[in-house]
Amino acid sequence: MHARAVAAATTVLLGAMVSSPTAEVLAAGGHERPLIVGHRGAAAYAPENTLASVDKAAALGFRWVENDVQRARDGELVVLHDDSLRRTTNVEQVFPGRAPWKVKDFTAAEISRLDAGSWFSPAYAGTRVPTLKQYLRRVEQRHEKLLLEVKNPELYPGVERQILKLLGNEGWLDRRHLTDRLIVQSFSADSVRTVHQLDPAVTTAFLGRPATADLRRFAGFADLINPSWTTLTPEYVSRVHAVPGPHGRPLRVFTWTVDDAPRARTVSGYGVDGIISDKPDVVRASLDAP
Repeated sequence: MHARAVAAATTVLLGAMVSSPTAEVLAAGGHERPLIVGHRGAAAYAPENTLASVDKAAALGFRWVENDVQRARDGELVVLHDDSLRRTTNVEQVFPGRAPWKVKDFTAAEISRLDAGSWFSPAYAGTRVPTLKQYLRRVEQRHEKLLLEVKNPELYPGVERQILKLLGNEGWLDRRHLTDRLIVQSFSADSVRTVHQLDPAVTTAFLGRPATADLRRFAGFADLINPSWTTLTPEYVSRVHAVPGPHGRPLRVFTWTVDDAPRARTVSGYGVDGIISDKPDVVRASLDAP
């Protein structure tokens, strides 16, 4: 009877952990090693924010990928970092008369014609800019988890509601995904707050380093504070961890973009809960080293 009681109690406790929002992330403070997130997929090894980059991150064995979302002229959500198509596609050649080649000025069909891989390597010639729907389906297919950034929300009024609607339509707002598969982040505090207000069950993150005096205000709508590694100190990480977030658990810290072994070991020593990297394999090897 005693053994069964212990087992039952253990089951209840585990169930409570699993039912919490993004349990793996919010419990990361107890991990010996931070979670490692592939930045824009695996951006050092495949063209950023493409399906090929998702595939590469999965091939390297990483469970979390980060991406950036914007809105095309016809309302389609597309996965791109810059507000211009110029850097990561051949838009200048395909549409030479449409400078400055802003994402918002092109339809999804026009964007789908662009080569988003040749700039990175001839091996990726013909790679396309994915829609968010295509990206979500590839992440799901690869059994990965998603750190989704709302990019330039000031350019796309209402984009938060649109993103959440698509996430819901694609099955990403069910209990399984909300528990351990999805974080939505932005550099815009207003955008993060909007996501939280629209669906408080979604785990959210603010990209930046608020003053310690402002952390309690941010904790009203953000579960994580995600600053650049250049702004971090161990004292700041401790101050963030001391503040309870909107789901009653301590705020967590993911830092970016860390691509070398010494820096990875340094920020891990600060107590961060996650490291976002173009070279997640380098970070993993550095943290696994004795």
